[in-house]
Amino acid sequence: MLSFWTGLASNVIGITVLVYFVYFRRHFRRDLVLAYIALSMGIFAVTLLLSGSGAGMGLGLGLFGILSIIRLRSDTLTQEEVAYYFISLAIGLVNGLHPDPAWLAPSATAALVLVMFLADHPSFAPRTERQTVTLEKAYPKKAELQSALEELLDAKVLRTVVVELDMVRDLTIVDVRFRTNTASPESSESNYANAENYAGTYELAKGQSASQNSSVQNGAKQETWS
Repeated sequence: MLSFWTGLASNVIGITVLVYFVYFRRHFRRDLVLAYIALSMGIFAVTLLLSGSGAGMGLGLGLFGILSIIRLRSDTLTQEEVAYYFISLAIGLVNGLHPDPAWLAPSATAALVLVMFLADHPSFAPRTERQTVTLEKAYPKKAELQSALEELLDAKVLRTVVVELDMVRDLTIVDVRFRTNTASPESSESNYANAENYAGTYELAKGQSASQNSSVQNGAKQETWS
């Protein structure tokens, strides 16, 4: 009985920390918060019932495997969201089995949450990104394609995977992984100088508009007194 209550508390606390304090603070997708919690609690309940009945555990896991495949095919998920999906499933499964000793399920849950916290940390490769880019020109040569992408993205191209190369429509669709360039101090100073120039232009224009308004008002007064 102690292992059951320990598994229940471990499942609730573990999925709460994973979803609200790790996933949502980094990815901000509210609909998947409900999906992850429902998945973990549902897996926990069904695994708990199957473990205490005569039905085979393989049958239950097979049913949930089919449901997970249908869920993943019904919506577009990023690879990060798929990872959270399977970790939520694993948390519910581990705590639903509530193995002895009682500390084993909470320890496994804490380890899973810690792995996701570290693996999906924002400080890991913060400037490395991935995009699918459509270019209005066909680039059959890889060197030309990489040069065009680096100029377009202002980044260091790490790897390119050509999705489509259409010589008739002069089109290239490429999956590119790149590392963004850091802003240099000179560019920051130039941007600051440009901002000051724009501010000076604004002040000058405001002064000119004020003088024009005053001249218009004086002209109107002169016309009135004449």
